[in-house]
Amino acid sequence: MSADIGIDLGTASILVYVKGKGVVLKEPSVVAFDKNTNDIKAIGEEARLMLGRTPGNVVAVRPLRQGVISDYSVTEKMIKYFVKKALGKKTFKKPRISICVPSGVSEIEKKAVEEAAFAAGARAVYLIEEPVAAAIGVGIDIRKPCGNMIVDIGGGTSDIAVISLGGAVVNASLKLAGDDFDDAIVRFMRKKHNLLIGERTAEEIKIKIGTTYPLVEEEVLEVRGRNIVTGLPKTVTVTSTETEEAFRETAGQIVEAVISVLERTPPELSADILDRGIVLTGGGALLRGLEELIEEKTGVDTMTAEKPMQVVAIGTGQFVDFVSGRKEI
Repeated sequence: MSADIGIDLGTASILVYVKGKGVVLKEPSVVAFDKNTNDIKAIGEEARLMLGRTPGNVVAVRPLRQGVISDYSVTEKMIKYFVKKALGKKTFKKPRISICVPSGVSEIEKKAVEEAAFAAGARAVYLIEEPVAAAIGVGIDIRKPCGNMIVDIGGGTSDIAVISLGGAVVNASLKLAGDDFDDAIVRFMRKKHNLLIGERTAEEIKIKIGTTYPLVEEEVLEVRGRNIVTGLPKTVTVTSTETEEAFRETAGQIVEAVISVLERTPPELSADILDRGIVLTGGGALLRGLEELIEEKTGVDTMTAEKPMQVVAIGTGQFVDFVSGRKEI
C-alpha cells in the first residue's frame, strides 16, 4: 500500500497532506539537537517550546530560512520524521511526495529539497510553486485560460502570482513575510518601550492584537520582557495602533509587490482579476487588516481563503493527480 503525500515545507510550520485523509499534521519546523553529539533531541512543537530556553549544549533551530533549506542534514531528518509520523507504520511501498517551494528558488535550492525528500524515503518527488499549490488548494481549476491572482504570505517568503493555464504568468517572490512582522514588533518594543522580548512573545502580540489597518476599536495587551536600561523584568501595555505603526514598512513592501505584479499582468488577465478579486493564502494572511490594506491600495476586491494555512498543503497533495493528467484535482 502506497500513499501520495503533499508537504508544505514552510519556514515557520510544516503541514503534511495525505491523500484521502486531508491535512494530518501541522507542526512548527523547528529541530532541537545537542551540538556536542549531534543527536536530535526534539522535532516540531516540542522543539518550538525550547526556543530561547535551552542550555548551552542544546540548540533549537529552524533548518529552513526564507523558504529554502539552510541546514540540509537537519531538514532531511525533519522530513523523514514528519513523513513517518503522518503515515504511521502501515506503508509497504515508498510514497510519492509533492513538496511546494517559493517561486523564486534557484535550481540548486530545488535540488536540495528533492534530495532531502528522496533521502526521507520518497519513491517519486514533485516540486510545485507555492502560489500554484495555493490556487489548487483553494479550489481553482488552474488549467482554464483565466487569470487568478494569489498572494501567499508564509513565514519566510511572500509569493504573489497571476495564474492561468496551469502556471504562473507573472510572479514575484519576496523574502519578507510573517517572521518579518515578528522582527518588526521586536524592534518596535526595543525602540519605543526599551523592552527586550523574544520571538515567541512577538508572535503572541501579532496574533492577539496585531493589525496592518486601523481597527474600529483599539485593543490592548500586557507584555512582559526585560528592561534594556535596568536589565530587570518589566511589564508594558501595547496597543493595536502601535502594532499598525510597527508593521507599516513590512506591509507596505508586500502591497508594493502586489501592485508591481498587477502592473506587469497582461490586460486580458487584469480584467479577470478585477472580476474574481485577489485571494490571500498562507499563515500571514491571518494578520488583520491585510485584506483592507491591499484592497484600498489596488482597488481590487481582496479576500482571504478559507483555512488559509492549509490550502498550500492541500494543493500540494492534490498536485500528483494534476501532473498525472487525472481530473480530480
